[in-house]
Amino acid sequence: MIELQDICRSFVVGDETVHALDHVTLDIAKGEYISIMGASGSGKSTLLNMLGLLDEPNSGSYQFQGKELTTLSEEKRAAFRRENIGFIFQSFHLIPRLTAAGNLELPLMLMGMSPAERRKRSTKVLADLGLSDRAHHLPKQLSGGQQQRVAIARAMILKPPMLLADEPTGNLDTHSGTEVVKILEALNVSGITLVVVTHDVALGRRAHRRIRMLDGKIVQDESSRSNESAT
Repeated sequence: MIELQDICRSFVVGDETVHALDHVTLDIAKGEYISIMGASGSGKSTLLNMLGLLDEPNSGSYQFQGKELTTLSEEKRAAFRRENIGFIFQSFHLIPRLTAAGNLELPLMLMGMSPAERRKRSTKVLADLGLSDRAHHLPKQLSGGQQQRVAIARAMILKPPMLLADEPTGNLDTHSGTEVVKILEALNVSGITLVVVTHDVALGRRAHRRIRMLDGKIVQDESSRSNESAT
């Protein structure tokens, strides 16, 4: 599904050049469940941003289902991102003035979908996540767990094949975090490719494939299947 080849991304901070990604090569198959872990500054969030087309490499190749993405214009990158990649962030990033349903319907409106179809789709997705009774609540009227579920619903409303989650349980209590993880894993079981960046070792270990980064490089890449084969 995804092929990264020799991806490099560097930043100049003062007089120093920081190599956030240093010749990263990575293949991701359709339907995988991957965690990316590492200390702060290891490059894991930069890698997630690269996968999500939120950042551009200085060099290297990024192919998504055989399509080279590094040569796309910003307009085409945005369109590709909107249709193929869903995002979940630690801080939810819901629009405060819009209700839960309004937050879901916004990307549908930008796609030109009719109001009736927007309402139909948002109503179903909210029901699927147990949020029907919160459809007309503003984000400030929702708990942290409910806000994150709305964020997941918004990420999935356009039915993208890949979901990227950056510390999705970082601002949640244990109970809410567990609920969110179950939702994400159920989406993966349904066929969605799931990539999670996390500092939470327990969450990272739940993934079927675990990647660890250090100084912009992938230093460990293991899967449950390989562990089972070794035993």
